[in-house]
Amino acid sequence: MTSLRKLGTSDLEVFPLSLGGNVFGWTADETQSFAVLDAYAAAGGNFLDTADSYSAWVDGNVGGESETIIGKWVKARGNRDDVVIATKVSQHPDFQGLTAANIKAAADASLRRLGTDHIDLYYTHFDKVEVPVEEIIGALDELVKAGKVRHIAASNISAERLEASLAFSEREGLARYVALQPHYNLVSRETYEGELQDLAERTGLAAVPYYALASGFLTGKYREGEVVEGARAAGAGKHLETERGRKVLAALDDIAEAHRVPVATVALAWLAARPTVAAPIASARTVEQLPALVKVAEVRLTEDEITRLTEASA
Repeated sequence: MTSLRKLGTSDLEVFPLSLGGNVFGWTADETQSFAVLDAYAAAGGNFLDTADSYSAWVDGNVGGESETIIGKWVKARGNRDDVVIATKVSQHPDFQGLTAANIKAAADASLRRLGTDHIDLYYTHFDKVEVPVEEIIGALDELVKAGKVRHIAASNISAERLEASLAFSEREGLARYVALQPHYNLVSRETYEGELQDLAERTGLAAVPYYALASGFLTGKYREGEVVEGARAAGAGKHLETERGRKVLAALDDIAEAHRVPVATVALAWLAARPTVAAPIASARTVEQLPALVKVAEVRLTEDEITRLTEASA
């Protein structure tokens, strides 16, 4: 499909919107999750993002619920070769940290839940500075050599630790990070732009930003005087109190109207057009929320529109 993008230096080709699995087993039950996954695949989507800890924060959950749902869906649809599955290690209640032993045990547990023999993209979820990068990369390299993981990536890591990891991989000829998952969106640019983005650009890393819609704020549903209910409403609503948030919404409204698409589509299109970004991550609790997300594959903003959004979000 022409809409697929190459993920950094890897051989993975991904849809320009990665479907976030954080809601599966949290605000979307198995039936809802299957419906969303079906609709995403029908739209040409192939890039699923989850983590071994999703959704351990929910009362009664133990972690791994999202992986389990994705695994059941893939088995039911028989489409394992058609999807790129990304998951993460370090935060599961039973597999905390990034020691070599923990990484390998957590990977085996993820593989069981996903019902597959390999993970396409395996992220370190949160870097643990007390563990040497040599130990982390060494363990990840073993998983790659064993065929359990195709490619490795990092999320929530400093530029210094990322650079040290890449240098060690190069020096020793071991598996090398191909992607980075930063917190990045129109109302949170400083969380990626600067050292991290420069390093990604210099070393050929693909960025797969999370919180791409700022917990829902960039969908445009948060407005002055309107009350929004939901698990993330309090955090998302705070952006309305900032000048940046209000300027971004105004620019998004105008550009969305010009393209006749939802506000969320424009926010994602800006992100997808940024240097190094391969595919923003966004989640959908219901099938009705999905069209605005996958439409990013069709929308091309003009240079003037990109500039306007960039200036509004400065």
